[in-house]
Amino acid sequence: PTQAIRAVISPIIEALRSKIIICVSKGIEADSLMLPCEILSSLLGKEIKNKVAILSGPSFAVEIMEKQPTAVTVAGFKKETAHLVQNLFHTPYFRAYISEDPIGVEIAGALKNVIAIAAGACVGLGFKSNSSAALITRGLAELTRIGAAFGAKSLTFNGLAGIGDLMLTCTSQKSRNFRIGYLIAEGKPLQEAKESLGSVAEGVTTTKTAFLLAKKHNIRTSIIKAVYQVLYENWDLQKALEELLTGSAKHELE
Repeated sequence: PTQAIRAVISPIIEALRSKIIICVSKGIEADSLMLPCEILSSLLGKEIKNKVAILSGPSFAVEIMEKQPTAVTVAGFKKETAHLVQNLFHTPYFRAYISEDPIGVEIAGALKNVIAIAAGACVGLGFKSNSSAALITRGLAELTRIGAAFGAKSLTFNGLAGIGDLMLTCTSQKSRNFRIGYLIAEGKPLQEAKESLGSVAEGVTTTKTAFLLAKKHNIRTSIIKAVYQVLYENWDLQKALEELLTGSAKHELE
């Protein structure tokens, strides 16, 4: 998990300086509001960025182990590093595509977990396909908006690390973040919902960091804000939903 990167990396810093690092963590660090690649740079120095590749995209581990056809993104600050990692992982059932936008890939990978919590709650409340499609699409707009504020390429969010991962995480009970939202909609307290998973749902912490990041940079994120209010301000789910549905009419591309 992203919140553990610093503790895990710190004791082995010297051993890592000469290595290629493949980062698969998806989140934003709570105290610093840093992305995983930024955490690595703060620990190992700015020059390490040339040796870091971000592997992300729609990929449930259990299905990869079953050799189900899967496609992911490998993003790097240096083309040679990204291509090296692509060649390591690319197989007929696990296809790796290159991206030159690691920041966009990391933002998409982190924030899609927050939207997945909302998607799970949406299904848990009994809403159907129209509602889910609307939520996922407007969630993608929020991801893209935040990405743009940090220099990410908008096209990244239309790819595997963006809409691909968002669709997977927002439509499957295999998604831990989806299940968190679903359980909360059923009336379970957050702590009980987290404990029932038996593993970490990164979206819970990322909800707070994403909300703070958007607030700090004055970025409009209605869905992320609603999830934050439910998880951290004890808002009733119905109240948060009402806030979302009664907002003023806007242009789709605002």
